[in-house]
Amino acid sequence: MNRFAIGDRRLAARGEWVLDRMVETGSTVLHRLGGGRAGEVALQRYLSSPHVTPAGIVETFSARTQDACRKRRVVAVQDTTEINFSGRSAARQELGPGGDGSSPGLFIHPVVAVDAEDEAVLGLVHAQIWTRQAERVSSRRKRPLEEKESARWLEGSRASAERLAGAAQVVGVSDREGDVYAHFARRPEGIELIVRAAQDRALAEGGLLFAAPREWDVLLTTSVRVAPRGPGDKGRTAAVALRAKPVRLKRPRNGGEPRDPAVIELGLVEVREVDAPPGVKPVSWLLLTTLPVTSPEAAAEVVRLYRLRWRIEQVFRALKSEGLRLEDSQVHEAERLFRLSALALGAAVRTLQLVDARDGSRRPMSDVLDADLVEAVAVIGRTKERATERQKNHHPKGSLAWLAWIVARFGGWNCYGKPPGPKTMAIGWTAFEATLTGFLIAQREALP
Repeated sequence: MNRFAIGDRRLAARGEWVLDRMVETGSTVLHRLGGGRAGEVALQRYLSSPHVTPAGIVETFSARTQDACRKRRVVAVQDTTEINFSGRSAARQELGPGGDGSSPGLFIHPVVAVDAEDEAVLGLVHAQIWTRQAERVSSRRKRPLEEKESARWLEGSRASAERLAGAAQVVGVSDREGDVYAHFARRPEGIELIVRAAQDRALAEGGLLFAAPREWDVLLTTSVRVAPRGPGDKGRTAAVALRAKPVRLKRPRNGGEPRDPAVIELGLVEVREVDAPPGVKPVSWLLLTTLPVTSPEAAAEVVRLYRLRWRIEQVFRALKSEGLRLEDSQVHEAERLFRLSALALGAAVRTLQLVDARDGSRRPMSDVLDADLVEAVAVIGRTKERATERQKNHHPKGSLAWLAWIVARFGGWNCYGKPPGPKTMAIGWTAFEATLTGFLIAQREALP
């Protein structure tokens, strides 16, 4: 059951404990995580251990994600979020400036796997965590890609192609910051790309990218679901017109590298809202892709897959102010903050997986718990069933939905009223895992 296979078994067990405490308390504040002075000291020691690294923590989560993605069509969504300690900067050490250029901060750039068909979060694939240098760096345009922060987009795609090689197909999705010429030019084998265009690039045949769709016919008028923008917002459905054709982009004069091809051919899909409601910003996307766009159905599929990037926005909300509140952490040193951030990222993803599954899911329990524990889970799960039909677990045994039902019951859900949310799932997971651990210990001691 232990996922933190870090050489030292005690450190691995401590990593599991920290993760569970994060999910249970919904916090990254040390005194809440520790549950007392002894626990807080143990947590400090864990975060200070040279044997615990952010990369190792992320790789542990990624190993389970790779299994979950096997033979499935997967969207690998990547984006960057900032953890800014403005107003909380006292005693922060070794942190460079955040996005505002002054307050200390760090940046997290994860890749999250999403099932292309049912839109469920499958797990964490990869993550980069860093802080910026305080001193000025040389001219951005004169530096090679490898020395720029924008290299994170290509690295995210490389990691996705490598770690998700067992998937049926991998489609990498990025927002406008991912619109880097080298991201397309050096795309690794095994991954397709959909990136929202940010640069009005020159076309090989003349003219500029953003103006090109004005001359194209509408392929299709359809509807897209616009993701909620925050708490209380249920999202909306927008009617959009789609235009799409292949385009040939010229390598940028400024910032382009001679090693990259002079011209690359991509598909371009324009998504423009028709008759947006008053006071609402209309949907307007230009999507560059390596996928075919020569038919209405193909263009609509590109739009559908791009829309799945809203799942990573949910991860960020669960990580920050609406969830674990990583920005409130009492950890001051950069390296320890990086380790805590990697654990918090995994906790945010796991909570979303359980919430996803609460109403039914075709995904297996093994997305979050080892498959060989099904029978043990079944035994303790039966203790949470009651006489009425609504208080019985009708989900298929061994499914993620079946596990989520059991976890929700441990979290105090009574099977009536509102479905269990992230807080119920978080509390339930800790109680469930403690019960499961006790059951397994008793089972092992009963053996001759």
